[in-house]
Amino acid sequence: MNYDLLHIQGQPFVLVPLHAYRTMNSHNEAALPDHVMDALAARQNHPVKILRKFYGMTQEELAEKAGMSRSYLTEIETGSKEGSLKTMKALASVFGVELGLLI
Repeated sequence: MNYDLLHIQGQPFVLVPLHAYRTMNSHNEAALPDHVMDALAARQNHPVKILRKFYGMTQEELAEKAGMSRSYLTEIETGSKEGSLKTMKALASVFGVELGLLI
């Protein structure tokens, strides 16, 4: 694969196709398909909801795995509550993703 080299203010940068970057950047995480990453980037739904649906989980299943109530999960997915740091870490752990992907 050929990459383009770009210099900005004397610093060299390599332009990498987005799919290649996503593959390289997923080191320890399970790589998410492009359509999921696109949905996460678009932010039309909460990232927790997008990942829950991608993994085929119900709210009840995810809430149980993350140790929270289904109603609290619903509030997070709808944006009426942000979710505590502890809660968001638990959700990231269930999905096997970095916390930053959810916040």
